[in-house]
Amino acid sequence: MGIGEEGVAGLSPAARLLLGQASLVVGGTRHLALAESLIRGERMVWPSPMAGGVAAILARRPLAVVVLASGDPFCDGVGSMLAAVVPADEFLSIPVSSAFSLALSRLGWPMRRTASISFCGRPLAPLAPLLQPGRNIIALSADASTPASVARFLCERGFGASRLHVMEALGGPRERIRQAMAEGFELADCDPLNVLAIEVVARAGAQVIPLSTGLPDEMFEHDGQITKREIRAVTLSALAPCAGEVLWDVGCGAGSVAVEWMLRHPENIAYGVESNPVRAARIARNALTFGVPGLRVVQGRAPGALAGLPVPDAVFLGGGAHLPGVIEAAWQALRPGGRMVANGVVIETEAALFAAREKFGGMLTRLSVERLDNIGSLHGFRPGMTVTQWAAVKP
Repeated sequence: MGIGEEGVAGLSPAARLLLGQASLVVGGTRHLALAESLIRGERMVWPSPMAGGVAAILARRPLAVVVLASGDPFCDGVGSMLAAVVPADEFLSIPVSSAFSLALSRLGWPMRRTASISFCGRPLAPLAPLLQPGRNIIALSADASTPASVARFLCERGFGASRLHVMEALGGPRERIRQAMAEGFELADCDPLNVLAIEVVARAGAQVIPLSTGLPDEMFEHDGQITKREIRAVTLSALAPCAGEVLWDVGCGAGSVAVEWMLRHPENIAYGVESNPVRAARIARNALTFGVPGLRVVQGRAPGALAGLPVPDAVFLGGGAHLPGVIEAAWQALRPGGRMVANGVVIETEAALFAAREKFGGMLTRLSVERLDNIGSLHGFRPGMTVTQWAAVKP
């Protein structure tokens, strides 16, 4: 049951009745205080960790239990956690306006043009790909310090001209909305219960992450071991990422393919397997820079390092495809219908890819790129190393 800052005054008659009849009412301290006047049964504040509270709720079957949540229980709330363990025919969800809805209403922003994110128990890094010039973002703050932290984050990435709306205790008697620029942000005494709305403005040179594949090489920290942008764009096309899928990026190098895989959808997952510890640390830094801190870096050498990883929907072999057993182990692990892509520039890898095509099928493609270069006082196109790419779908 959702409850807003206006308390029981915002509940429907049906919600009031159900709340009063519940044998147990569960919620945070703030939620229980808001509903105090209607609670007749036992009260329980969520324990830490919350799993203990879930067990207590399940133990109450078949008695009625009300779980209080802020606004809409299924808008970054507790609803999803409970729905994972309680069958749909055993629960009823009664939402009130979410913090996102209230913020949009106060500002007059259309939902379809506004990105949303939550910093509750989460890092700021995933904000990075949402920073598209001229767009709007609404974020759930973790606490009173979040607005200032976001302002610093924006300034560090060249978005200091962005306008922030700090919206505190929306929907209740303590509601307050204040504005400030990210640069020179000085709003003090922010309420811990706040929503942050951002009007994104990029200064010249801001770190805008384009929506395309094949991001510029210079955006990544690397030592030369990186799938170059043109080849990377073709590689991502062959990997064909879909929402919520898992990628193994083996011989991850700078992590550029894994990073771009995760940027395609916020629920995508990537495991970057890299034997070099210096490069493994670099992959983690690139993941933070691009706002995909969930990229899992596995330090080790394939095929041994692949053991125990979740079943992949796609595998990219950026390095090590010529090593004994790597292609076979990755292919065996790949789910039916999954995609495998391997790139090679040396003869040994090329031979392994020809053998893989004979054994598993698929397509071999040669990719070459030429870039303009100085030739004395004149100019000419200098070719890069040709890349042989094997792409196959597992039957």
